[in-house]
Amino acid sequence: MTVTEERPSARPPYFRDELVRPFVVVAAIVGTIVQWPSSRILLPPVALTLFILVAIAAVGALLPWTRLTARWQIAAMAAYIVFGSLLQPFAHGTTTAALFPYLAASTAGAKLDSRRGALGVGLAGSLTATGAVLAADLFATHTPQWPWWVPLTVGLPVFLGISQRDRLDALYSAQRAAREARRATESETREAALLERGRIAREIHDVLGHSLSGIALQLDMADALHESGRDEEVATIVRKARALAVDSISETRRAVHALREDTLPLTDTLRVLAEHNAAGFETVGEAGTVGAEATHTLVRAAQEALTNAAKYAPGARCHVRLACTADRVTLTVRNEPPTEALRSDLAGGSGVGLVGMRERAALLGGTLQAGPAREGGWTVELELPR
Repeated sequence: MTVTEERPSARPPYFRDELVRPFVVVAAIVGTIVQWPSSRILLPPVALTLFILVAIAAVGALLPWTRLTARWQIAAMAAYIVFGSLLQPFAHGTTTAALFPYLAASTAGAKLDSRRGALGVGLAGSLTATGAVLAADLFATHTPQWPWWVPLTVGLPVFLGISQRDRLDALYSAQRAAREARRATESETREAALLERGRIAREIHDVLGHSLSGIALQLDMADALHESGRDEEVATIVRKARALAVDSISETRRAVHALREDTLPLTDTLRVLAEHNAAGFETVGEAGTVGAEATHTLVRAAQEALTNAAKYAPGARCHVRLACTADRVTLTVRNEPPTEALRSDLAGGSGVGLVGMRERAALLGGTLQAGPAREGGWTVELELPR
């Protein structure tokens, strides 16, 4: 069973279909009825029967045919055009009865799915009309008839109907393509928004995670100093924690600005970050222009690595190195073995930061390696394409 998708409403072509064709059908039926009593009709009983049949067929052709199979549709249109073609010589005295076979041909071209079937209906109408007119000329010489070539044109409107159907199909296809393009655009917009939300969420997570971890370390140190009675140093540590909180606010704003404007200075940001964490910093090669997403990833990886070093290697010296070549950018963060005792309340972690860094690197076509260094300590190395 074939399922036909309903065409969307389109004002210009459907205006013709819904109003013009019904108007012409009604005009032909009413005009024939009005002219019938005063016109010379050949074999009135036969002509009246044909008129009733063709009128029923004409009205039926205006209705939707969704429940009829293709064969029944062709049969109905064939009956419509045959009745109209036979009526032509019988009701020649009227000026409107001759319209029925032309309307039937046009309707066949517009409504039938099969072009071959529509052309066959038009050809059948032309042959039937021509035969009927020639027979009337032969057996009813006293009744005037159409010229012999007029009935041959009965099937020509089938091409107008086919053209109209093609126009409607083209319009429907254009509307469907426009709807699909609109849906695709909306889908791409939603996907871009989700990607942007995810990127912003990762940025804010990394910034706040780094900052809050630093503040927690400072406050834990202040608590330990307070227990030892070193209140003056506690005040200094608290001020450092406050300064770190203020810096985190500025850093969050800078990250959001960088996300929007893509103007984050990589080398300067890494240098400041290393200074805040009492780490060394060096660059090899010229950083030049690095993509905004790669810049964010490098900075966040450095933050995560330095935060982990402060947690798991307290008192260890750290070093940040940025190496740039023509096609690669490599960030290496190395910390030496710890010089202070590891605090169990600070060493716990979920591992989400390391997983997040690897995901960032993979999305950009890069790699991230993290593990113990040969000389002791821990090394995190992130390599990204430029």
